[in-house]
Amino acid sequence: MNGEAVLLAGLFLLVATLYSSVGHAGASGYLAAMALVGLAPEQMRPTALALNLLVGGIGLYRFWRGGFVRWRNILPFVLASAPAAYFAAQIELPKDSYSMLLAGVLLVAAIGVFRSATRAESDDLRASDRQVPWIIGLVVGGAIGTLSGLTGTGGAIFLTPLLLFAHWMPTRDASGTSVAFVWINSLTALAGLLRSEQTLPDSLPLWLGAVAVGALIGTQLGLRWLPVRGLRYALGVVLLIAATKLVST
Repeated sequence: MNGEAVLLAGLFLLVATLYSSVGHAGASGYLAAMALVGLAPEQMRPTALALNLLVGGIGLYRFWRGGFVRWRNILPFVLASAPAAYFAAQIELPKDSYSMLLAGVLLVAAIGVFRSATRAESDDLRASDRQVPWIIGLVVGGAIGTLSGLTGTGGAIFLTPLLLFAHWMPTRDASGTSVAFVWINSLTALAGLLRSEQTLPDSLPLWLGAVAVGALIGTQLGLRWLPVRGLRYALGVVLLIAATKLVST
């Protein structure tokens, strides 16, 4: 086992802890860490999605047990996003064709999340009983699924801010919904990547162990320890990391 693999395990643990606290699985953070260390590009997307599956699975179980997964609102998103992520994962695009645009979107979303943190409690009261319109959910799910497959992420970095800004659900419900969305998207996108003969690295078992520990810590933070305002600040940090990753790798 080389030092690079151990360094990545530590970075992945930190990423999984931060991201899972807000119902994300960490793919954009894993991609940034792998680019920093210099992992082979053909292994980066499948590795990020494999780590997403484990972190997303842990998060989904724990948020579901906590009563924060709203299956009725998840369905229209995943019906369109799952096939979109599968086919988009098999497409290779020049990085410059989408990175700057997505980074700009995430930066704007991060600013909005930071600004909304001070009124998080009142926003959550407004969104307590709303449902996602089916047509809008299908359109948004298809678009996010495509972005998920192209970028090697689970899609929560795009979905969670939308759920909050549209006042479709409270903060913790948005986290629970996003982690379910992430898990399904990551599964279909990884299947699409492996079908196109992408490979997984030998150090994957070590990294899976690291992110599992991070997910257990992070979901405890999100479900029990962080107030709603703190969750929104954490989400803003996650979005900034994702935006930085897109423009720097």
